[in-house]
Amino acid sequence: MTVPKGPVVSVTALVAILMTSLPTPGPALSQDLERPLRPVHTYSIVARDAESGEMGVAVQSHWFSVGSSVAWAQSGVGAIATQSFIDPSYGANGLVLLGTGSTADQALAGLVAADAHPEVRQVGIVDAHGGTAVHTGQLAIQEACDFEGEAFTVQANLMHRSTVCDAMVGAYTSSSGDLAERLMAALEAAQAEGGDIRGRQSAALLVVAAEPSGRPWQDRVFDLHVADHREPLVELRRLLSVARAYRHMNEGDEHVTQGDIDAALEEYERAEALLPGEAEPIFWHAVTLASVGRVDESLPLFAEAYRLRPEWRELVPRLAPAQLLPDDPEMIAKIVAAGR
Repeated sequence: MTVPKGPVVSVTALVAILMTSLPTPGPALSQDLERPLRPVHTYSIVARDAESGEMGVAVQSHWFSVGSSVAWAQSGVGAIATQSFIDPSYGANGLVLLGTGSTADQALAGLVAADAHPEVRQVGIVDAHGGTAVHTGQLAIQEACDFEGEAFTVQANLMHRSTVCDAMVGAYTSSSGDLAERLMAALEAAQAEGGDIRGRQSAALLVVAAEPSGRPWQDRVFDLHVADHREPLVELRRLLSVARAYRHMNEGDEHVTQGDIDAALEEYERAEALLPGEAEPIFWHAVTLASVGRVDESLPLFAEAYRLRPEWRELVPRLAPAQLLPDDPEMIAKIVAAGR
């Protein structure tokens, strides 16, 4: 595919790329694109964090599994929310355009020009340089709003109040923490302002790393979905905390492989603080201690893990053949007996 180069790419060129070079929509997009697709009315925020370079999308709606169609992001490329009478090709094809060098404005111009029904779409785009673009068609159901800020956009339709976008902007710009935390703050502020007039059902949070690693599965910092829940933001907030805990556990495991046991133990302790009453981080914290000969330190942790879930005791003898504990029957027996 030959892609126009230079600081300005014409809308005509972008439409030509879309019409002749982009992948054919799969079965999920096989509906007649001459008419509006399914109505996923919602509110969302798309943003790039200036400090980390991370990009992401957060969304809530009274619609089943909203994140699976609204939220799109790719490391080193950009992030997109496509909603209202949704056409998911805005997400898939928009990322292709951004990936070929188009700015957010240029990508959106091409997508809108190629659409037979832009009047029913609502889209927010942030590119990898922090450029933004937003579109709200004139037939978006009221209350509808959008806003372009510094490296972020908010967009909403079918809201209970006209002030939802203002609430999201205020929360995002005034909150602290990483990108995921700020995106969550914006969603929670929108819900506090009334949110979707129909109520709430699903939510999602997608955050990708600033630069691609060559391993796309590692580039998704957070990819959380609440498909159907009475309080989707409460559940999404809980899942974010769990996801942070497991990231600490993974980082702990990485420190173990590098031989930095003290750093690994610090990460396991952070995970335990985020998951009180959960045996998983406690158990693997104990295993790490025992694996480096600090068995006496590990025993209270093993005992606590067994108290929370007795089946962990049965797992211990299986770890020596997997080389996760030394093949030392006396030590294994001591660990199994912890807390008895």
